[in-house]
Amino acid sequence: MDVTRSKFLKVKCNDCQNEQIIFGNATTRVDCTVCGRTLAEPSGGKAIIKTQILEVLD
Repeated sequence: MDVTRSKFLKVKCNDCQNEQIIFGNATTRVDCTVCGRTLAEPSGGKAIIKTQILEVLD
């Protein structure tokens, strides 16, 4: 039984449309690798996603 509920997320940057995979429970700020826009910020649990989520990966 998998007790871990954290997932990887495929997201799309609102500025440059770059798609990248990030961790849903990120403990540090995650920036777009192309333009540098903040995609997610840590919140002590699940990250605050500041962009469009395209897919939740298992």
